[in-house]
Amino acid sequence: MGKLIIFSAPSGSGKSTIINWLMGHSELRLAFSISCTSRPPRGTERHGVEYFFLTPEEFRQRIAAGEFLEYEEVYHDRFYGTLRQQVQAQLQRGDNVVLDVDVKGACRIKQQFGHEALSLFINPPSIDELRRRLEGRATDSPEVIESRLARAAYELTFAPKFDHVIVNDQLPRAQQEALAIIKQFLDQQ
Repeated sequence: MGKLIIFSAPSGSGKSTIINWLMGHSELRLAFSISCTSRPPRGTERHGVEYFFLTPEEFRQRIAAGEFLEYEEVYHDRFYGTLRQQVQAQLQRGDNVVLDVDVKGACRIKQQFGHEALSLFINPPSIDELRRRLEGRATDSPEVIESRLARAAYELTFAPKFDHVIVNDQLPRAQQEALAIIKQFLDQQ
């Protein structure tokens, strides 16, 4: 039976970059849990690869059917969620499942799985640096960036609820810190 590794962070913290780097470490037996979202794809994102893209109505139908391990309406009609069946199948195969979820979802999953889950919060070095990173992406309008920054301030209040907080001020150091924490967790019985 595998274990869960839960990542959460404000948008622009470097969480996806760290996760993608960790996925290259085959000795960890990591399998990514693809989340569902009701937002449209960004850039080169594809359905079933980065996310399962659903309409808000399709998302609500799956909520009503009880298909989610966790879900959140992050913004109006902007849902994110983790499919229960996918995660359970991966764990039963012996995969260590990596979840990239919002702070509330991370706390819900950690509560459900206890010591079988590790929760990691990736912290940006500062809100100013977060703004610079979001603007540098050039994928969001100024209004969306302001909304993400306001949400980030809220999300940062959840950091103490996580097993570990990793400050991503230097990417290679943050990657190595995440790798060491995960290896230690996976070695525990």
